[in-house]
Amino acid sequence: MRTIYLLRHGKSSWKDLSLDDFDRPLAKRGRRAAVAIGRYIRHQNIEPALILCSPSKRTRQTLDGAQEEMGATIPTRFERAIYMAEAAPLFRRLKGLSHSLPSAMIIGHNPGLEQLAALLIGDAGDAGIDDEERTLRGMMAEKFPTGALAAITADVEQWHDLQPGHCRLARFVRARDLISEG
Repeated sequence: MRTIYLLRHGKSSWKDLSLDDFDRPLAKRGRRAAVAIGRYIRHQNIEPALILCSPSKRTRQTLDGAQEEMGATIPTRFERAIYMAEAAPLFRRLKGLSHSLPSAMIIGHNPGLEQLAALLIGDAGDAGIDDEERTLRGMMAEKFPTGALAAITADVEQWHDLQPGHCRLARFVRARDLISEG
C-alpha cells in the first residue's frame, strides 16, 4: 500500500504586483491555513516518508507553517519541476519514487495537483466506493482550494505500479474548514 498526500499551497498575496509569480508570498489567510493543515496532519498522525515541494516562495512558506505544527522533520526535496507542473509530469515523478518509501507528499500548485488527484482516483461512478469516499470526491470535484490536503491510497507494491484510476481518495480536508472549526 502506498499513500500520496497532495497539499496545495496556502492563499498567496497579490499586494506587490511587481513580484514574479514564483516569488509571491503567502497572504495572512494562507499563513493561517498552513498552520491549520500542519495541526491537522499532527493530530491525524500523518507522517509522509518524503515531501516533494515546489521551490516557489508560497509553497516553501506553506511547508514552513505546516512543519511548525507537525512536530516532525520530514526529508524534503525542493524540485523546480514541481512548480506549476501539470498532472502527467507529477504522475511520472510519483512512479519514479524509491520502493522503500511507503508514502510521499507533494506540495504544489493548481491546476496540476487537482488534475493529478483526478487522474489517480479516476471516475469510479458508483462502482466500489462507499458513501464517505463519494462525499470526499464530490468536495474535491467542486474545488481543490488553496490550503487543501488530499490523501490518496494505492494498493500497489511499488511506485512504478501506479495506474491512473486505480487509487482511492481516503481524505480531503480544506484548511478553511479547520480554521472555521476553531
